[in-house]
Amino acid sequence: MTNHTDNHHAPAGLLTGKVVFVTGASRGIGAAAARLFAREGAAVVLAARGTEALQDVVTGIRAGGGVADAVTLDLADRASVRAAVDRVEELHGRLDGAFNNGATIQRPGPIGTTSDEDIEEQFAVNFRGHWTAMTAEAALMRRNGGGAIVNTSSIGSRRANPALPAYGAMKRALNSITETAAVTWGREGIRVNGITPGGTATEMIETWEAASPGVIARNTALIPLGRMAEPREVAEVAAWLLSDRASMVNGAMVPVDGGAGA
Repeated sequence: MTNHTDNHHAPAGLLTGKVVFVTGASRGIGAAAARLFAREGAAVVLAARGTEALQDVVTGIRAGGGVADAVTLDLADRASVRAAVDRVEELHGRLDGAFNNGATIQRPGPIGTTSDEDIEEQFAVNFRGHWTAMTAEAALMRRNGGGAIVNTSSIGSRRANPALPAYGAMKRALNSITETAAVTWGREGIRVNGITPGGTATEMIETWEAASPGVIARNTALIPLGRMAEPREVAEVAAWLLSDRASMVNGAMVPVDGGAGA
C-alpha cells in the first residue's frame, strides 16, 4: 500500500539548507532580507556596525524558529570585513550565499561641492568594502563547490547622478566588479549578480529627505507603479538570485525600481 503522508509536508523554502551572509543587516533592505532568508530556510549570519539593532533582528529571527547570528562589521575596515567572513566559517564551516547590501549615503550636493572626505568614505564603504567582501566570500565558497553572491547597487548607478555624484560613481564601479567577478568565478560555480533598487522606503532615503526636503516626492513621481518599494520587495529579488532557482543567472544587474529606470 502506498504511503501518501509525504504529500502533506510543507514545501522546502527557497534557501533551505543554505548558509547566507548579509551585510547592512541592521536596518532597511538588509534587515528585511535577513528575516526573509531565514523564513526561506537559510541559516543567516548578519553583519553591520549597529550591534544593538543587529541583535534585535537576530532575536526576532530566533524567536520565529530561524537560525541567526550577528557579527560586527565596518565595511570601511578591510580587516573587519575579512574577520566577519572568517566568523561565518567558524559558525558553519561553509558559505553558500552572500548579500552584500551595506552602504553609506553621501551628503547630497553637486559634484563641485562634494568633499574629499565624502569621496574617500564612498570609495572605502560602497566600493572597496564590497570588493574585499566578495573576494573573502568567494574564497570560502569555492571550498564547497561554489555559491552565489548578490550586490546591492542603485538605480543611481545607471545614469547621471547630480544629487549624489560620489555615491553614484562608486555604485557604478560596483556594477563593473559584479560583472567581472561573474565572468571570472563562474567556472568555479560561483554566480555573482547585482540589484539596482530605485526609491525604497528605508532609513537611508529618510536621511536624504531630511537633507533635501522633497526628494521622496520627486522620486515617487518618477516611479510608474506610483509608490516606493518596501524593503521586503527588494529582498525578494535577492532571495531568488541567491537560490538554485536562479541557477543560470550570472552577471546580471536586475532593476528593482517599479519601472523608474525603463
